[in-house]
Amino acid sequence: MKTNELREMYLSFFESKGCVRRPSDVLVPKWDPSVLFTPAGMNQFKDHFLGRCKLEFTRATTCQKCLRTGDIDNVGRTAYHHTFFEMLGNFSFGDYFKREAIHWAWEFLTSPSYLNLPKDTLSVTVYKTDQEAYDIWNKEVGLAENQIERKEEDENFWPASAPSEGPDGVCGPCSEIYYHTPLGEVEIWNLVFTQFERKGEPTGTLENGLFNNLFPLPSKNIDTGMGLERCASALQGCTTNYHIDILRPIVEAAGDVCGVKYVPTDENGRRLRRIADHVRACTFAIHENVYPGANKEEYVVKRLLRRGVLDGRRMGLSEPFLWKVVPAVIEQMKVQYPELVETQEQVQDVIRREEANFLTTVDNGLGKIERVFNQMKAENRTEITGDEAAEMYTTFGFPPELFETIAAERNFSFDWDGYKEAMRKHGEESGAGKRVELFKSGPIEALKSEIHNSKFVGYETLTVPQTVVLGIISNNKAVSNLTQGAASTEEKPVMLVLGTTPFYGEMGGQIGDTGWIRSNGDTISVKLGDTPLLALTPEERKLLISAAPAEETGAVPFEFEVTDTQNNNGLLIHIGHLRSGAIRVGQIVSAEVDEKRRHSIERAHSATHLLHSVLQKYLGSHAQQRGSKVTEDTLRFDFSNPQAVPTDILLKVGKEVNQRILEAAEVSGKVMPLEDARKSGAMMLFGEKYPDDVRVVTMGESKELCGGTHVTNIAKIGAFKILSEESVSTGTRRITAITGMKVLEYMTAREEVLTQLAQDMRSSIDELPVRVEALQKEVKQLRKELAEAKKQGGPSVEELAKMVEERDGYNVLTAEVAGGPEAMRELSDQLLRHVPRLAVMLGSQMEGGKAALAASISRDLLAEGFDAAKWIRTVSKMIQGGGGGRPEFAQAGGKDGSKLAEALETAKTTVK
Repeated sequence: MKTNELREMYLSFFESKGCVRRPSDVLVPKWDPSVLFTPAGMNQFKDHFLGRCKLEFTRATTCQKCLRTGDIDNVGRTAYHHTFFEMLGNFSFGDYFKREAIHWAWEFLTSPSYLNLPKDTLSVTVYKTDQEAYDIWNKEVGLAENQIERKEEDENFWPASAPSEGPDGVCGPCSEIYYHTPLGEVEIWNLVFTQFERKGEPTGTLENGLFNNLFPLPSKNIDTGMGLERCASALQGCTTNYHIDILRPIVEAAGDVCGVKYVPTDENGRRLRRIADHVRACTFAIHENVYPGANKEEYVVKRLLRRGVLDGRRMGLSEPFLWKVVPAVIEQMKVQYPELVETQEQVQDVIRREEANFLTTVDNGLGKIERVFNQMKAENRTEITGDEAAEMYTTFGFPPELFETIAAERNFSFDWDGYKEAMRKHGEESGAGKRVELFKSGPIEALKSEIHNSKFVGYETLTVPQTVVLGIISNNKAVSNLTQGAASTEEKPVMLVLGTTPFYGEMGGQIGDTGWIRSNGDTISVKLGDTPLLALTPEERKLLISAAPAEETGAVPFEFEVTDTQNNNGLLIHIGHLRSGAIRVGQIVSAEVDEKRRHSIERAHSATHLLHSVLQKYLGSHAQQRGSKVTEDTLRFDFSNPQAVPTDILLKVGKEVNQRILEAAEVSGKVMPLEDARKSGAMMLFGEKYPDDVRVVTMGESKELCGGTHVTNIAKIGAFKILSEESVSTGTRRITAITGMKVLEYMTAREEVLTQLAQDMRSSIDELPVRVEALQKEVKQLRKELAEAKKQGGPSVEELAKMVEERDGYNVLTAEVAGGPEAMRELSDQLLRHVPRLAVMLGSQMEGGKAALAASISRDLLAEGFDAAKWIRTVSKMIQGGGGGRPEFAQAGGKDGSKLAEALETAKTTVK
């Protein structure tokens, strides 16, 4: 059975069982801070499992794109490990449970209408105390006792070992299904029964053998996962997943690109499998606009590509090659993911550039690693130090995991704690970072479980005369009331949740609204007392329908200043301070957004859409949004582009945005099904997660999916001005711009500067360019004359020798001389011949206010660890430059000659 056939058969089977077929979630779920990449099929259904959203369906089935790097060192070496893989799954949210999940799995595996596997080739495992699952397999399905194995919590519980080791939260036993082939047994399916909530540490066990810290959930769920590649491998009789019909062609294509015949059992065969896996993973990630970078998911992409480059280097390749494997990946994956074809050229370009960047340093880096290993052997040392690893990353771009892998091949260990400390001192982070818990819990999450979503009316109005307070959170606790002047209101902001609100919560780059929430003291007629809303019964909550006078409830008027609004997956959180009075849950309130501020944000947001559209016109469709920040009449827009935007193009972009503003097109926002939006030609960003129904915002030629707020007519933007265009990371550019009155303020300030400058230069504004050019020529001539004068002077070798300072066992000299690099090299050589055990650094002023440095170390000091290249790097930054060289001689240049004397003085203290 072909892999594509298996995928479709699985999804169709569970559709026949009433499951709704859902598309794969994005590979990088930006909405979920607990993960960098989607690790499993259940990830997109977290809120469904926890009851934090309104359920539009209670059964689902998916084929999810996943990426994991926990076992990255096994990729290519074992039969089943991947970074990128597809996970088939079926899910239940308080609907079907163990009996159906087990029977349907057995039907799909053994029925002649589906996989038709012989029943005697299958076996299962269950959690040791899960008698219910055991009996279903044994008494209902008919598996013999020798086909069912009971296992401990580290094998058959999710999360692994949760009862005894945690974390607290949703958990449950699982049942794994194994397929026995002539090549061995393969786990092809895992059925997870999320039926408990873990609370605290266990203090004993119950009669059924379960720990007493496991409490039954009111709504039991099903989460199953079948690895597509692993199941296809078993069905196709392959010895490894990499030989199935959609992966073997990629491996062999990698061999063709590398000029190496694929032999599965040799070291190059393992390298080719690893290259195939990593290129497939990076193709999907870059397609979703995740480019190689220094942090988080971008760092993972960089690390995978550099592992691939190193594998190629070890097979003799010295030019970029990974990008040539991308077409083979897309050819095999386009049946399920046809959108990959649209970004093939972009993906190849990004990979090629990253390869080229790494190849410029890889040989020097490998040479440095060999020197480190030789030094370790000489010192009888077996651990790579943190400083050594940090230098390899900051100087040569070697990810520490890659260094660790190379070290492990020589049986050397790696000091991770030392590396992290060294990187902290260097001011960088590898992107590993701390991960937050998978199912976060707290007062906001509890509110979301009760309320699900807020009703947002801020598209139509900025004021709501009557709504109700549904929740109050103070000091990270849900409370029923709050009084102004209490310590909790003074120290930290308070959070309010309203039934209906005009306040926009920060999302999609647009910052949250500010304003006021007020009450005259009316409250909803419910016996609240000191009970938070969350503690009310469903019947009591249904009574939140009618207002009662203040004197009947004890409620008083209040004013609450909203300083920020956040969007927690549909629940709008109003953050601010209680300025007067007291708030109670159930109180009737009015809500009013700061109108002036909201309109200034809308101007910037609408201008962002126009900018995006115009950039694509002038740069091409690859110039897709990679991030944005919209504040008051200011926007920051990040987009994909391999190089800086030429000045003439940038001017055309700014001009056309303003021309479109003058066209005064109406702005409309219309909610429609996602497929209809796609057919309408609305711009969609790869890597973004869209709901079934989306809002399409149209303004002239621009049509995008957007949930933000906008001006009603683009003429209201007023004006648009680009302030800067710069690099953010490899392949990503950033434009900062302003709109509305800020443009007028900016132009007025610039005019004032020009007027003052013209007065100082005794010229008109129009004549300033000619006057400045004349001044520049004059300064250049004067500097030239000064340099010539300095060449005629400067200390001689004999005078420099007298300036040598004797230190503890060596001599050091730093001095400023005339003549530039050649003169410094000649003077250094003469000094080394006259003065033993000498470390010398000379500096020279250069044209244009620049400076140069040269450092030399005598041979008798080299053996003691003195290094000219390291020495010169300690001070070259002081002159705004950089340099390098060999241990015996190094050079550097910098832009700031005014700091030369200071750099030379500092060099005396850093030579060792």
